[in-house]
Amino acid sequence: MAEIKYFGSDNNGSFVRPLNFTFPAGLTVLATSVSAALLVIAGGASGGGNPMGGGGGAGGFRTSTQTLSTDTTYTITVGAGGAASTAAYGAVGNNGFDSSVLGTGLTTVTSTGGGKGGAYGASTGSAGGSGGGGAYNSGVAGAGNTPSTSPSQGYAGGAGGSGSQSGGGGGGAGAVGSAGTSTTGGAGGNGTASSISGPSVTYAGGGGGGGSGAGRGAGGSGGGGRGGGDQVAAGEAGTVNTGSGGGGAPNNNIAYISGAGGSGIVIISYTSATALFTGGTITTSGGSQIHTFTGDGSLVGIFGYSVN
Repeated sequence: MAEIKYFGSDNNGSFVRPLNFTFPAGLTVLATSVSAALLVIAGGASGGGNPMGGGGGAGGFRTSTQTLSTDTTYTITVGAGGAASTAAYGAVGNNGFDSSVLGTGLTTVTSTGGGKGGAYGASTGSAGGSGGGGAYNSGVAGAGNTPSTSPSQGYAGGAGGSGSQSGGGGGGAGAVGSAGTSTTGGAGGNGTASSISGPSVTYAGGGGGGGSGAGRGAGGSGGGGRGGGDQVAAGEAGTVNTGSGGGGAPNNNIAYISGAGGSGIVIISYTSATALFTGGTITTSGGSQIHTFTGDGSLVGIFGYSVN
């Protein structure tokens, strides 16, 4: 397919066809605007550090339907996941980073990074798109959907076990993280499924809480990392480009390590026989053009005609 673009002005800034110019047969006008579905997922947080940290909260999960113009460039930001906690004692995790889509004429969509898991001495999980789990010994969970969006971008984490050696699970996009028990870290909250790219894919699961021995909290569906277990394993990382939280650290016999949060993702889909923009990885499914961004980039409109 070849593209022919023309530019002129009617003195009001509008694009017009040059005077006395005619196009040959076999040209199809590209749309000047299109209704598009947006999926914007922020980076997940890491789990809390030693001992028995809370699971990291998932990044915010937001959808939107917007009218995009093909003479406009949109800025795409994909949030990184929070780095793992590797400090010797009492270190909390790290929050995830925001993802967004913005540009002229667009209502900006921003999803908030996940809230980090708590740890000894700073036992409260942090608020975020989804909240971090509280550390062992009744650590308070972090709130989800912060700042508030409608519908909710995520859920709260779970509390640390009461008087026990287990952290609470991080919140997910679809469910609250579970509280830790006397023996086992809380499970991360489940993520939410989306079919924007064709097949159904679940994103933004919370990280599991760290436990004692083999009592590791399970990661939430959608990529949440499993919590660590004393003398068993460190916390596992959230899956990249799902916005999922990392698992909380175990007790201090496994190098104090929590799981890193998974990076976010932005996907934009619209119905068209041909791509009306450049940017991201472009695929097609069911008559839709799909732009997938796994890192920062630009969605650049194509304005003109295509040759059949």
